[in-house]
Amino acid sequence: MIRLQKFLASCGVASRRNAEKMITEGRITVNGVIVTELGTQVDGEHDAVTVDGLPVHPEEEKHYIAYNKPVGEVTTVSDPEGRATVLDRFRDYPVRLFPVGRLDYDSEGLLILTNDGDLMNRLLHPSFEIPKSYLTRVSNNVTDEEIRTLRKGVLIDGRMTSPAEVRLIRHDAFSTELLITIHEGRNRQVRKMVSAVGHQVVRLKRVRFGPVYLGDLPSGMWRKLTDEEITKLRP
Repeated sequence: MIRLQKFLASCGVASRRNAEKMITEGRITVNGVIVTELGTQVDGEHDAVTVDGLPVHPEEEKHYIAYNKPVGEVTTVSDPEGRATVLDRFRDYPVRLFPVGRLDYDSEGLLILTNDGDLMNRLLHPSFEIPKSYLTRVSNNVTDEEIRTLRKGVLIDGRMTSPAEVRLIRHDAFSTELLITIHEGRNRQVRKMVSAVGHQVVRLKRVRFGPVYLGDLPSGMWRKLTDEEITKLRP
């Protein structure tokens, strides 16, 4: 048994303070009876509660997962070719999760999964420009001029990319390692950007999504996001 205003808040109807106002205004019924007493308690599983005549129910508990996707998994719910999907790792998880965005079959690294549809839509909306960082191993030696070009933006699929942050990590005679941060989510964007300056991505690993960092999470393993990370992801 919990207080009615707390129950209404758990249903996402309103804050507890606003829920109290709704109760005193006579807008809430419990089992068909209008309730105006703030001390009223309800059984969330068995009592029928309505707001302005509409039934309300507690929101499903939200889950937020950081997963280190290995190469060789597709970021889909199912795959017609029978390949492994990122959700195969979560078949026994207590709620159904969905990946936020995608990582290519041949890419690896940080992937966020959640059952919070509202947050998922926000993170994917281009207007929020969530920064995403990729540790990128590139064929041959990338010149300073090519790095400046990547930073300014390149033409892919008929459109210029937005300015990117590009940092040289190391290079040798055969490859260059860059940390590339973009604020868009176009299809295979980093690979196409690198191709636009005459190189090929050898390895692509996402290490950051907004305020969430991959850190030392082992490949194929996952962890729950911290409260601080979740707060920073939300508007």
